[in-house]
Amino acid sequence: MKLAAHHPFLSAKKKAQYLEFNAQRSKAWPVPFEEKIVETAQGHTFIRVSGPVDAPPLVLLPGGGTHSLMWIPNIAGLSAHYRTYAIDSIIDVGRSANTVPIKTADDLTQWLEDLFEALGLRSGVRLVGLSHGAWSAAQYAHRFPARLAKVVLLAPAGWVLPLSPKFLFSMMRVVLWPRRYFIRKVYLESLPLLVATGEAGLKLIEEMTEELALAFECFGLMRMSKLLEPVVVEDAKLNLDVPTLFVVGEHETIYPAKAALDRLARVAPQIKTAVIDGAGHEMTWLKPDAVNRVVLDFLDAR
Repeated sequence: MKLAAHHPFLSAKKKAQYLEFNAQRSKAWPVPFEEKIVETAQGHTFIRVSGPVDAPPLVLLPGGGTHSLMWIPNIAGLSAHYRTYAIDSIIDVGRSANTVPIKTADDLTQWLEDLFEALGLRSGVRLVGLSHGAWSAAQYAHRFPARLAKVVLLAPAGWVLPLSPKFLFSMMRVVLWPRRYFIRKVYLESLPLLVATGEAGLKLIEEMTEELALAFECFGLMRMSKLLEPVVVEDAKLNLDVPTLFVVGEHETIYPAKAALDRLARVAPQIKTAVIDGAGHEMTWLKPDAVNRVVLDFLDAR
């Protein structure tokens, strides 16, 4: 399969447009960072690296429809303690691009395994993911536990519970009608606590709307539909061979927080859990300090 030079963008013009937008947004990254592009058998991966060179490694996987810049609210606190590697997923928006099909969870976790090897992260890796990124982190931890020291799953899509019909319907509307009006409407409906903060929350929703609409324009519907379905795993696979923290917002919208906590307590009681009060799926934007606190308390504990 021969790929065009602008892959995965629709055209060279769209690539330039998106990368310029991305570069402007990166100016909000609050700490010094190094940009890396790492080649693996699956394609190239873009990474933002921050924090002390000699600190333990902490890898950050973004939620679906986002990329490394989603960690802007959290990165200062996290990179004060760790050498952080904020990754653009190879099958999502951002500056990474696959050169071979990524069709299964095994394909996705093999990419992460090859990426960690290329980065020289052979052991002691702390892995944190949000939503689809948390599902990917759990899948990786199940298949390749040896590299990992600890795993943090921030409201993983799937894995513990299926996504709610209301949330799935919202996502379907965005894919079927990828226009700014519908994207904004879905954000307003699915992130009500962010809306309730007033002007600051609405400004963030406008920024998110603009970015996702631009992604649809520049990558096209096919790229935006490539995310693997975040399936729920059976009881036997819920237990990971790595110390794990499951974090959920008190008012989570992708599934009931209490039901997720109840299943973990029943089937995988060794998994530690934490609830972010007054937050839902937007917890990293709405309550970044609270999220950082529970994450760092878990990662730092011996």
